[in-house]
Amino acid sequence: MNIQETLKKLNGLQTIESIKSRLHVDSTKAIYLVHRLRKKGYVKTRKDSANKRIYVITRDNVLGGVSYIDIINKYSPIKLASSEVYKIYGRDVSIEETVVYAIKTRRIRYILASLALFKKIKDWKELYRLAKKNDVVREIGALYDVVEHAFPRVKKMSKYFLHLSLPKKQDKYRYIVENLKSNDSKEIEKKWKVYIPINKEDLAEYKR
Repeated sequence: MNIQETLKKLNGLQTIESIKSRLHVDSTKAIYLVHRLRKKGYVKTRKDSANKRIYVITRDNVLGGVSYIDIINKYSPIKLASSEVYKIYGRDVSIEETVVYAIKTRRIRYILASLALFKKIKDWKELYRLAKKNDVVREIGALYDVVEHAFPRVKKMSKYFLHLSLPKKQDKYRYIVENLKSNDSKEIEKKWKVYIPINKEDLAEYKR
């Protein structure tokens, strides 16, 4: 099997075990194939929450580009491994748009992992613009307050964002993740009229 045939069969997220199964080879051969593909630029390696190696194998790796998951994994102790990796080329990907992306997934692990990014926010006006466009303004406010309570050194939310984002009397409660509420953040939920899908024990990976 030549290198292009191997690349075609292994395109996507792989582990050594999945490579062995897909190609019917032993561990030594699987490791060798990963090595060959990496030398060609087709492989990027990340680790999952159990510290297991995940290989992202695709032609896109040669072209460069970055995904929102790349940004989250760069800063967060909670690592994501997704087969739905959308690469962005030709421009920088901001922390602010990555935060919005994570919340829009409505996936609890993505949201948990993205909490690390709240420490990196610099452009609150841009964050508000993106959040308003994607209808996640109050969700971001509520999650910021969770981060601020758990990690006091986080930079303060801008008054600009706070003033424009707090709910009105007529606003109804909304979920970040459907049907999930917090047992530990009732005051934050009340402040933002947003049900928070995160409890204190969910933040354990941030405190290791």
